[in-house]
Amino acid sequence: MTVSTAEQLRTGVGPRDIAHLEREWGERPSLHSWFATVDHKRIGRRYMVTAGIFFIIAGTDAMIMRTQLARPNSTLLSPEEYNQLFTMHGTAMIFLFATPMFFGFGNFLVPLMIGARDMAFPRLNAFGYWVFVFAGSVMFASQFVGAAPDGGWFGYVPLTDRPYSAGINLDVYCLGLLFLGVSTTAGAINFIVTALKLRAPGMSLNRVPLFVWAIVGTSFMVVFALPALNLANAMLFLDRRFGTHFFDPAHGGNTLLWQHLFWIFGHPDVYIIVMPALGIVSAVLPAFCRRGVAAYPLMVLSIVTIAIISFGVWVHHMFATGLPQLSYSFFSAASTLITIPSGIQIFAWLATMLKGQIRARTPFLFVVGFVVTFVLGGFTGVMFAITAFDQQVTDSYFVVAHFHYVLFGGAVFPMIAGIYFWLPKFTGRMYAERLGRWAFWLVFVGFNTTFLPMHVSGLFGMPRRVYTYPTGLGWDAWNLIATVGAYVLAIGLLLVLTSVVRAIRWGPPAPPDPWEADTLEWATSSPPRPYNFAVIPQVHSVHPMWDRRTRDGLARGEALSGHRTPQTSELDGQHERDTDMPEESLMPLITAVGILVLVLGLLWGWYWVAGMGATVLAGTLARWLWPPERSPQEAGIVS
Repeated sequence: MTVSTAEQLRTGVGPRDIAHLEREWGERPSLHSWFATVDHKRIGRRYMVTAGIFFIIAGTDAMIMRTQLARPNSTLLSPEEYNQLFTMHGTAMIFLFATPMFFGFGNFLVPLMIGARDMAFPRLNAFGYWVFVFAGSVMFASQFVGAAPDGGWFGYVPLTDRPYSAGINLDVYCLGLLFLGVSTTAGAINFIVTALKLRAPGMSLNRVPLFVWAIVGTSFMVVFALPALNLANAMLFLDRRFGTHFFDPAHGGNTLLWQHLFWIFGHPDVYIIVMPALGIVSAVLPAFCRRGVAAYPLMVLSIVTIAIISFGVWVHHMFATGLPQLSYSFFSAASTLITIPSGIQIFAWLATMLKGQIRARTPFLFVVGFVVTFVLGGFTGVMFAITAFDQQVTDSYFVVAHFHYVLFGGAVFPMIAGIYFWLPKFTGRMYAERLGRWAFWLVFVGFNTTFLPMHVSGLFGMPRRVYTYPTGLGWDAWNLIATVGAYVLAIGLLLVLTSVVRAIRWGPPAPPDPWEADTLEWATSSPPRPYNFAVIPQVHSVHPMWDRRTRDGLARGEALSGHRTPQTSELDGQHERDTDMPEESLMPLITAVGILVLVLGLLWGWYWVAGMGATVLAGTLARWLWPPERSPQEAGIVS
C-alpha cells in the first residue's frame, strides 16, 4: 500500500485532494531544497541532531575533565586547557544544547499538537536554525585552535576583561552568545505567535496540551530574560575592544553589574531549560498511565507562576557578594516560594501514576528517573535558598552537584524520554525495548554515581573550578567514584544513541499511534506528511485522540486545499480565516550568513569585513521583507 493510499483510507479524503496537497506542500529532494526548506518538521529534526552533536562534543570535554580529576596531582591538562574545556562545556550545555534541543522538540511537535500545518513564520524558523548552527560552529571552532572562551560559562568580570584575558577567547564568548541570542529570540517569538494564532478550531486555551503551554511559557521567559544577557555581553565586548568602563570601578563602573545582568537572565534560564522538560513529562505520562494528567488547571497555573517568580530569585546566586543583608531575605523568600508550583507538578504526576494503569515502557522509566533526580535536586535547591547555608557552600562542589541534579536530571532524563516516546513520529520506526531499558539503567546509575559523591566532596571543602588538587584532603575517593560514574553514564548515553540509530536503520515500521496517546500529533502518519493534516481537526476536548467526535471529524472531514493553515482566535480557538504560508526560500540562510560575516569581522577586528556583513544583512532583510506584488484582484481594487 502506498503512502497516499494509506492516507486516503485513514482520512477519507479523495486521491485528487491528497495529490494536490502533496504538490503544494512537498519539497523536492535536491540540494536547493536542503538549504531552502521551511518545513517545521525538517527544521525540528535538524535542531535536535545539531544540538546532539554539540552535546557529544561538550560531553567529551566533561569526560576529559573528569579524567583529570580522577586522581590528585594529575597532569593530563594544563590550567589553561582546563579553563577552556570547563568554559566550553558549561557554555555549550546551557546555550548550545539544552535550549536548542527543546526548540527542536517544539518545532516538530507544536504545530502537530495544535492541529496546524506549520509554524506561524516558517522562514523566520529556518533563519533561527541557521543562526544557531553558525553561532555554535564559531564557538566550537575556537576550541580547536586554542582560542576558546576561558573565563567560565558565567563570564565574571573583572577576570574576563582585557587586562586579565588578552586574547580573543572572551570576544568569542561575547559575540558568540550575542549571535546565538538572535536565534533564540526569533524562535521564542515564533512559538508564541504559533500557539496563540494557529490552533485548530475548537482548541480553546483550556484544551491546549501541557507541552505547548510549557513551550509558550518558556518562550515568554526568553523574550524577557535574554535582553539582560545580550546587554551584558555587548557591554563586556565594548569594554574589551573599545576601552569603555561599564564594569571598571576605577572609572565609575561596577563589577557586580555583570553578575546582576547575567543572573537576571541566568536564573530564569534554569526554568527556560527545565520547563519544556516538564511539558514532555506531562505529554508522556498519559500514554503510559491511560489517563490524563491530574489537575490540568493547576498544572497550567504552575507553569505561569514559575515563569513569573523565576524573575525574582536571581540574587540567590549572589548571597556571598556582600550585598545588604535585608535584600537577601526577599530573594531567599522568593527562592523558597518557587518550589511550590514545582511541587504542584510533582504531586500531579504522582497522582496520575497512582490512579492510572501503568505500562512501564522505556519512556515511562526515564520519566520516573526524572522525578527521583529532580526531587533530590529540589531538596538541595531549598537549602540554597537559606542564606547562611548558601554562604558556606558557595563555589564548592556541592553547587556543582546540585546544578547537575537540576539541569541534567531535570532536563536530560525527560529529553531522552521524549526521544523514545516520539521516535516513531520523528522517524517512522520503532525502537528496541530491551535496549532502551538497558540504556535507562546505565544512565540512571551512572548519573547518580557521578554527581551524588560531589555533594560529599563539596561539604569536605573541595572548591569548584580547580584543575587539580593535592592528596590527603579527603577528596580522592569521592573524585574517583565520580569519574567511574561518569564513564558508566557515558556508556548509557552511547546506548541511547545506538538504540536511536538502530531504530532508524533497522526498526520495524511504526503505526500512526503506537502508544494510543491523547494528543493530535498521533492523528498523523508516522512520520507526518508534509502538510501534517489533510483534514484540519475540530477539537472538542483536552484529550482529542481519546475523544470520539474529534476522531470522527478527522476520518470524515473535508480537506483544506492549498498551501494554507487555519488562523483562530487567541482565547477560544474560533476559526477566523485561512492563512497562506510561505514557500521554501534561501533568504533565511543568506541573512544568517550576513550576520556570520558581521560577527567574524568584529571578532578579528576586520571592520571592513564587518561592514560587508552588515551590508549583506541589510540587503537580504530588505529583499525578505519587501511586500510581494499582487494583482488588482488580490489587492481588492477590482472585484
